[in-house]
Amino acid sequence: MKTPRINRAEAEVIALKALGFLASEPERLSRFLTLSGVEVADIGTVAENPDFLAGLLNHLLQDESLLLTFTAEQELDPRVPALAAEALAGRAGA
Repeated sequence: MKTPRINRAEAEVIALKALGFLASEPERLSRFLTLSGVEVADIGTVAENPDFLAGLLNHLLQDESLLLTFTAEQELDPRVPALAAEALAGRAGA
């Protein structure tokens, strides 16, 4: 299977979808916010930060069940969130 390529704009879309996925279940969102130290009121502001978005994707990558649920719901190759996190961190894509 060919490895998908992700540019920064695509990575941002994937990360924002991941944020929506986490927000769709209060327990998921609460756990992420607790671990990240972000307040609910600040999500709109920090969601514009590529480092925050990369961290959000890395949160998914640390929980295989969560990752696979997200990628199945979005019909994404399970490798895509890792590639998106790399693109947001400036290590790939343009």
